[in-house]
Amino acid sequence: MPAAPDKLFALRGQTLSFRSDPFRTPPDAAVSHNQDGLVVIGGGKIVDVGPAQEVLPRYPGIEVESHSDAIIMAGFVDCHVHYPQLPVIASYGEQLLEWLNKYTFPAESKFGDYAHARATAETFLDVSIENGITTSSVYCTTHPESVDAFFEAAHARGMCMAAGKVMMDRNGPESLCDTAETGYRDSKALIERWHGQGRLTYTVTPRFAPTSTSAQLEAAGALWREFPTTLMQTHISESIYEIEWVKELYPEAPDYLGVYETYGLIGRGANFGHAIHLTEREIARLTETGSGISHCPTSNTFIGSGLFDMQALRDCDNPIRVGMATDVGGGSSMSMFSTIKSSYEICQLQGYSLHPAKAFYLATLGSAEVLRMEDRIGNLAPGYDADIIVIDLKSKPLIDYRMRFVYDLWEALFIQMILADERAIRATFVGGKKLHQRASA
Repeated sequence: MPAAPDKLFALRGQTLSFRSDPFRTPPDAAVSHNQDGLVVIGGGKIVDVGPAQEVLPRYPGIEVESHSDAIIMAGFVDCHVHYPQLPVIASYGEQLLEWLNKYTFPAESKFGDYAHARATAETFLDVSIENGITTSSVYCTTHPESVDAFFEAAHARGMCMAAGKVMMDRNGPESLCDTAETGYRDSKALIERWHGQGRLTYTVTPRFAPTSTSAQLEAAGALWREFPTTLMQTHISESIYEIEWVKELYPEAPDYLGVYETYGLIGRGANFGHAIHLTEREIARLTETGSGISHCPTSNTFIGSGLFDMQALRDCDNPIRVGMATDVGGGSSMSMFSTIKSSYEICQLQGYSLHPAKAFYLATLGSAEVLRMEDRIGNLAPGYDADIIVIDLKSKPLIDYRMRFVYDLWEALFIQMILADERAIRATFVGGKKLHQRASA
């Protein structure tokens, strides 16, 4: 471990980075894999990456941290998650709308208490780092205190995080509802306070169409136009019951996406969570506008919402940007390994096999593309922020045994997809600083 993050040091082990999108390029051509690789880090950035025997001579005397039986790659990027719902992860027996009323809203109502929000944010970030998640797109609550608490905790760690105050002015408890005016005013104040501070990005966050009036969605659209370097996140087409509700609330709209289009909440930097039950028109518009989707596999199965069609939306002639997301607390795990395993299983149920290259791409650079950050996070390449994880390829006895029979990189990564958990994250670096090291590593 280097004494200071701006001092050059190196990680040595297998290295994995992306040359191109494996949905568009054969997997072997899409990645760069060095069996004995070296990553040089300095000033919070990746300085150099390549075969160790080529890179080492360029940095005589450099401090080297070796990781045998491990893959060094970019940290995971969680494209959609609710940190205030961490206290209700693994709650029993409801589908989406009932789940919101029974578990989500009561939990979120407590986040006007800054101390509670800060304690939850600290736990959320600790667990994220332990799971190798170095960036997330985060829903806070309607309380400005929940945003302050989250950004303060993330900023103290030097993390690249996107987050925003939820805007909802109807169909929720009084303790959570704002108004179109206060939602705009509070969000604007938070943007001015936090957007661009350190590695933080503000995200305009109308919860979803059923909990916002037309006036509030208009205010959200105005806010995003006023601050175009912010992001926008919301939910779409998670369940068939939700879609029917949207039709009742917005009968003039052509479909669910049409509601957001009316108010300018679409385009590059727009991040739509779930997107399970899309119409042909919605798919075309998402593609044309460069909007993104967050795929939330453990949430979709746990709450019983439906099966995301990866092949139709991503592995096709006109793909939509798609990122991988835990969606905790509807999602049942903070582990990105569990998340991509669930995605693989959902694809299998639809006759499509999700290749490991594609799964890991979605969990890193794919998510970064949805968040309009693909030029600085999500890849192990010179010039990128040094958000890096070290994956132990033999983290538990069964994996150790199974790895004896591996014949190539992709089988090794697939085994991690299916069998690994947080114990596989040997170390997590954020901006070149080691924030996590497994005790037994």
